[in-house]
Amino acid sequence: MASRLTVVYRVRGSAASAAERAEALAVEQSVEMPVSAIADAYVREQIVGRVLGIDQVDDEVHDVRIGLAPETIGDDAGQLFNMLFGNSSLLDDVVLQDVDLPDDLVRAFGGPRHGIDGLRRRIGGRRRALTGSALKPQGLPPDDLARLAARFAQGGIDVVKDDHGLADQAYSPFAARITAVAAALRDVADRTGHRTCYVPSVSGDLDRCSRQIDLARGEGLDTVMVAPMIAGPANVQALVRRYPDIAFIAHPTLAGAARLAPLVLYGRLFRLIGIDGVIFPNHGGRFGYSADTCRALADAARGPWRDLAPVLPIPAGGMTPDRAGEMLDFYGRDVLLLIGGALLRAGDRLIDATAAFVRAVDAHTYGD
Repeated sequence: MASRLTVVYRVRGSAASAAERAEALAVEQSVEMPVSAIADAYVREQIVGRVLGIDQVDDEVHDVRIGLAPETIGDDAGQLFNMLFGNSSLLDDVVLQDVDLPDDLVRAFGGPRHGIDGLRRRIGGRRRALTGSALKPQGLPPDDLARLAARFAQGGIDVVKDDHGLADQAYSPFAARITAVAAALRDVADRTGHRTCYVPSVSGDLDRCSRQIDLARGEGLDTVMVAPMIAGPANVQALVRRYPDIAFIAHPTLAGAARLAPLVLYGRLFRLIGIDGVIFPNHGGRFGYSADTCRALADAARGPWRDLAPVLPIPAGGMTPDRAGEMLDFYGRDVLLLIGGALLRAGDRLIDATAAFVRAVDAHTYGD
């Protein structure tokens, strides 16, 4: 039997209740039935989860470590999420805090195909921190979104992505949108020499996502955005395997619906299933992540983890250009600063505002 994977659950309660919860988690996340009713020796000895330890974090907070059998997972991303936190996500006193996976399981998943270096090559090989913005609001037709993208590109931005709410709506069909935006960005590149990477958002079931990626490839696009918690981890894993030439950026929508610690979700699980860049709520924005949380998940995404390529952190969520220096001091060079609404507020001055944002990043000692 391969070595067990270790799951850390953070539970609220006394030491006695944590011990009871630990035993319950070990069973719930493995066999989901009374162990006394299991007659098969192999199942009892190898498949039933084990409590490996309990560490006190605070008076009423404990981290319990559970060992699970990797045989229950195979190499399926959906089953991985299920075995790590399926039924236990229904317990309101439990958070999935961390995971430690056996080497064989990590190799079976494979991780990012491109990672930070691959994304940099797609964005012109620049070695400084990267800049990005989003096409919004919803409701605009393709030609208006294309004009907006062109203005961002004229300001020198590195990446323009779809707003995650853009899908295949009647007012902006996916095929028409990517054709218009890609053409607008090619025109700017021909005139200015600056290439802006367009990242469309793919959505829907697996077949629809595949058709959309095929359309994007036909327009010469090589990077797309997906929402793993909407599309499903197994579908994202399938897309990564089906399109090895495409880089994938994850959007965090619905990621707060279950109690998965940001470090383990963004820095471990998304990385494991093949995501190359991960958008997350930056501290001090319109969401509640702390600076410590953001640092931990960025470090987990980029840091050494077995032989998996590092993932590009993309802090976002109510950021403003005047925070560029602070964010670069905090995250360093391997980051993409994603600023949307604060640039769009510039209105007719969008090109100038974008150019000022890009210059601020350039000036912060991150030369090409």
